[in-house]
Amino acid sequence: MSRFSAITDNPHEGRFNSKTGILITNLGSPDAPTAKALRVYLAEFLSDPRIVEIPRLIWLMILHGIILRVRPKKSAHAYQSIWTDEGSPLITISRAQTDKIEKQLRSEGFEGIEVELAMRYGNPSIESGLEKLREKGITRIIIVPLYPQYSSATTGSTFDQISKVLRGWRWVPELHFINGYHKHPLYIESLANSIREDLEANGKPDKLVFSYHGTPKLFLDRGDPYHCFCQQTTRLVVEKLNLDKEKVMTTFQSRFGKAEWLQPYTDKTLESYPSQGIKNVAILSPAFSADCLETLEELEVENREIFESAGGEKYRYIPALNDRDDHIKAITALIKPLL
Repeated sequence: MSRFSAITDNPHEGRFNSKTGILITNLGSPDAPTAKALRVYLAEFLSDPRIVEIPRLIWLMILHGIILRVRPKKSAHAYQSIWTDEGSPLITISRAQTDKIEKQLRSEGFEGIEVELAMRYGNPSIESGLEKLREKGITRIIIVPLYPQYSSATTGSTFDQISKVLRGWRWVPELHFINGYHKHPLYIESLANSIREDLEANGKPDKLVFSYHGTPKLFLDRGDPYHCFCQQTTRLVVEKLNLDKEKVMTTFQSRFGKAEWLQPYTDKTLESYPSQGIKNVAILSPAFSADCLETLEELEVENREIFESAGGEKYRYIPALNDRDDHIKAITALIKPLL
């Protein structure tokens, strides 16, 4: 037997054939809408140094001494209000997105792929998603965090966790990491389509509010581009739809703690509108690729109450892009050049 034959007859050789895996990721959700499950989830989430940039020892004392004793019960109540028979809306929608992405790619002839879903916090974890791909013999991995606008607290943190897991692998696969798509033409088109459909069905509001998830202003001061990317997304959608700029507003929601966050704040803006004669509002949150607690409870319920209590008359939330066909088309367009 020749040396060449001995090598090619290696029974392990098939494990290393070129095969591409795609890991779709999002933020995550607790396993159940209970204080116990929230305590586990929040401990992981709020322990991430990308999320809270306070000296580590001081923050961990605050987190475990105060926050995790109080916040889980309050958060559980909020999650209970949006929980469905299928479980967490974010997880359910993310699974639908993942299935559609795989089907779309296969329908276009990309047969030799494997697609898995993972969450930065909670389950299914990034570690489990990567391990499933490894078990399928993947040698190339495309990471697709579903955060249109890059932020160190979301996309950056996802990269951290991917790197942490791969540090334990003997053979690190070829890696492609998509770090954002805030101005991709098909993403802008899908946002524009969702707004156009709403306007055609419900008429023009006094104000169309683009509400993005907030981050501490300190992140922007230290070089995080998220704020700029959000503004760019709004501008491109406004141009796409030829909207009156005076009737559009970009705001930031979901602030936490006492530090200054990106402004203007969504809740404060809505509270001020009725006194200015703005009593008919439509609101969307382009930073969220799937509906979740921050959209279904915070925007749909909490902020509606704030607006109406201040004298607002008409308030409607335009859903996230979720698994709309044009949204799936936009995501697959990000992936295909890398296949």
